[in-house]
Amino acid sequence: MTTHLPLWTERIAVFDTETTGVDPREARIVTAAIALLNRDGEIAERYDWLLDPGVEIPLPAVQVHGISTDVARASGIHAEVGIAQIVEQVAEMLARGFPIVAYNAPFDLTLLRAEAARYGIAWPETVAPVIDPLVLDKQFDRFRRGKRTLAAVAAHYGVEIGQAHDAGDDAIAAGRVLHRLTEKFVDVIPADLDDLHRSQVQWARDQAENFQAYMRRSKNPSFVADGGWPLR
Repeated sequence: MTTHLPLWTERIAVFDTETTGVDPREARIVTAAIALLNRDGEIAERYDWLLDPGVEIPLPAVQVHGISTDVARASGIHAEVGIAQIVEQVAEMLARGFPIVAYNAPFDLTLLRAEAARYGIAWPETVAPVIDPLVLDKQFDRFRRGKRTLAAVAAHYGVEIGQAHDAGDDAIAAGRVLHRLTEKFVDVIPADLDDLHRSQVQWARDQAENFQAYMRRSKNPSFVADGGWPLR
């Protein structure tokens, strides 16, 4: 490994969820995973959850992640218990000095915050630093053609995903993508975590504004892109 990579690459806490839907304010968490990766992308710690979300899991969601309502009810823990554990683990990783890495972070973190509010679970005063490989990939390789899904970007950086739409495998793949991306763009990526977090806030806003302008020119004059990051 390159010796001049930022110190934060030595330990990163990766996070991902699978859900009942695509609206982070309304969807429920079905599975979640948090893992601690070292600089070589190896797993030092891993925590997985299967939740009974308390609602029916729609067929389109089942077709994505494979968890049916019956399976969640039979094997999942109560959503309130699981959400409290996930929030606690996110806060603990941050308290230990590890950045939270999430691909398209506003979805997973906004979702988790909405779930916490749903059950009256205290939300951390600050969720930072966060690192979003999607924002970084768009920023540093902005003119590359093609999709920016995790599967597409992982393939671009030569990272294998064990089982797509498995929360654990997706989280780990996102962390390994971050490592490859950092190696490639080490000369321009901020080495200080606070600087990196603040930079992503602006980059995400700029990216949303550019996308909104494109959509208004080409498809929908009233299209609005939300550039809030890492929460919306």
